[in-house]
Order: sequence, then structure tokens, then C-alpha cells
Amino acid sequence: MEIIFFSSSMDTISEWKIKHDIEHSVACYDLESLKNILAKIDDYILIADYDSVAVDINKMITSNTIPKNMIILEKSPEIATGKMLISHNVKAYGNSRMLSIHYIQMLQTVLDNKTWTYPELTAALSKLPTSEPLKEESISLLNNRLTSKEIEVVKLVLNGYTNDAVASTLNITTRTVKAHMSSIFSKLHVNDRVSLVILLK
Repeated sequence: MEIIFFSSSMDTISEWKIKHDIEHSVACYDLESLKNILAKIDDYILIADYDSVAVDINKMITSNTIPKNMIILEKSPEIATGKMLISHNVKAYGNSRMLSIHYIQMLQTVLDNKTWTYPELTAALSKLPTSEPLKEESISLLNNRLTSKEIEVVKLVLNGYTNDAVASTLNITTRTVKAHMSSIFSKLHVNDRVSLVILLK
């Protein structure tokens, strides 16, 4: 697994490598060099610096060419930006100055083919405004694939409930909620809560 850094700032790349103790990586400073590297490497995680290459990332979004396993970091991450990036198949979005413990968690989540976001963004992505009911096709999908208990769980998750809060509300154990969540993900062919929200909203 190759780590590819994408930033027009050599200082940012150096900072990331030193802070997270990364010995082996590839650095790209513009879209052309990134395309050349991606053509040669198949197994990678791409970490992009939104502060310096946002224009290039937005071009990829517009042309629907976001690479797989793409992580985007920004000095001041914003929920609106995060929602937009995650909806375009970016696998993770967070603070470019995050602690190493969070950085490692983020990489592992992406390696597990799941989506990683910081807690406030995860909550914002999960929160379904009460004034915004589920689309008809989403209701149909839930009714066709899930049990009535699983649908209850999904509705609470879409309103931002944690597993513990779902357990408390439905008077079941957190372990049972986790089992329901695994079944829901499997039946709806999604990997995590963020993907579930994007599918249904």
C-alpha cells in the first residue's frame, strides 16, 4: 500500500511525513504529476491538501474522476465542504493538523473500505431534519429489504442517534443494535453510516 501525498506545498507534505512518522511515500505537486503516478500505482491511499490543491480537486469532482481511496485534509474543515466531498466519493475528510492517533484511525477506516469523518461532520451527515421526510424510493428500498425493527433502527440513525441512544430508545442492548446495523449494511450494500445516509437522502 503506497501513500501518495498531493499538495502544492512542500512544507505541508514534509510536516505530514514528520508528524505521522511516514518513511515511504510519493509526493505530487500538481494534477499532471498525480495522474502520472496514479497510472503506475494500483494499491494506494491518496492524501490531498485542500488548502493548496482545491482547484484541482474540484476539477476531478466536476469531471467525475475522483481517485479511489482519496482522503482530503484542510486546516479549517467545514461541515458544508465535508458534505460535498463525501457525497462525491471522497473516503475521508478532516483536519490537516489532526493528531497521529486520529490519522492512524482514518487510514485504517479507509483501508477497511469505509468512510471516515470527524465527529461533528458525522453527526451532521447523519442528522435528517424532521421537515425532510425520506424520499419515496428510499422508503420503498427499506420496506423491501429490511425488517420492521431494522427500519426503526435506520430512522433513529438518520436522526443522529448513536448506537447507545438507539439501544436506549428501543429498549435493546447496544450489542443488538450493532447486529442490526451489520445486517442493515449488508442488505443495503453499504459499508458504514455515512454511506447509508448518502444512499437514503
